[in-house]
Amino acid sequence: MPDEFDSNIVNTLKETDRKCPACDGTMDFDPVTGGLKCPYCGHTEEIKNAVSNKEDKPSSQNGGSTSAAEITLEDAESTANHDWGTATKTIICKSCGAESIYDAQVISSVCPYCGSNQVTEAGGNDSMAPGGVIPFKIDQKEAGNRFINWIKHKFYCPKAAKESAKPKNFKGMYLPYWTFDTQTASSYTAQYGKDRKVKKGDSEVTVTDWYNTRGNYDEFFDDELVCGTEQHDKNLLRGIEPYDTADNKIYKPEYVAGFGAEKYSVGVKDAWEKAKASIKGKINSSITSKILNENHADHVRGLNVNSSFSAVTFKYLLLPVWISSYKYKDKIYQFAVNGQTGKVYGKTPISAIKVILTIIIVIALFALIYYFMG
Repeated sequence: MPDEFDSNIVNTLKETDRKCPACDGTMDFDPVTGGLKCPYCGHTEEIKNAVSNKEDKPSSQNGGSTSAAEITLEDAESTANHDWGTATKTIICKSCGAESIYDAQVISSVCPYCGSNQVTEAGGNDSMAPGGVIPFKIDQKEAGNRFINWIKHKFYCPKAAKESAKPKNFKGMYLPYWTFDTQTASSYTAQYGKDRKVKKGDSEVTVTDWYNTRGNYDEFFDDELVCGTEQHDKNLLRGIEPYDTADNKIYKPEYVAGFGAEKYSVGVKDAWEKAKASIKGKINSSITSKILNENHADHVRGLNVNSSFSAVTFKYLLLPVWISSYKYKDKIYQFAVNGQTGKVYGKTPISAIKVILTIIIVIALFALIYYFMG
């Protein structure tokens, strides 16, 4: 193992393997207190506020130095290599000497032998360290309660599934995300349509008159979120958004002590392309609404938009997620809980009987309405 990588582990031992002064146990990050807590005797300690490693570039979000600073794409280009790959690596526990094999994307884990928290900070020319982290605010117990309450309100989920669903192997993970800020300037052309009624014989028909339009539209986008991992179900992760990304802390190993974390597999260049595609979709939607409102129109067609992006900055953040699953009739259903807000999302089994009954009731209601109005 390279000396530089070895030294990174040594440098983080004081933070991630912080020994409890009361019982000498290894302390973990505690979502309830926002500090370190000993799982053995309950002793807690505060985490001292980190000082930005870019003091000349304080966070643009709050003007202070306790949250992640924005980085320009030009600064990212100056780093030799941002691709961390997906190979495996061996980590030696500095507490007990045990060797464990982990996916190369894992940057935080717990030694399965002695419980030591091994957090490897990115270093050297081939990696980028997280700029910030949103610490867990929802602990494991609360995440389980949120899930139970969530599944109880799933109408089409079978009653037996609700009663038997218990979160198994709950795993707290910090997942990599990119956020992008950019000023956009767009020019557009389109046609808008206005409906009017005209008589045709004894009835009225709708006719649409079309008009040409053009214009400009400017908008600033703050913290456009792009997931930096492809190891998990995208729909599952989107389902627990949004996050309050402004509420982040400058990355410190203490925040991820006792939790798993992943390095990004989607680099900043690819993430920016994804962000641009998402932003363009939002711009198109906003321009469409603008045309409809300004012209009191009913339709828009042939929208053509040219957008430019300036003042682009990004942050690399670790966001908290509780991931678990439950089993029903030999099938596994995965779900996730937002570690910051407690929002739950996942898949549930569907009761065919409830679906059929709903269809029958809807048909019966339409039949009654038709009968009394006929």
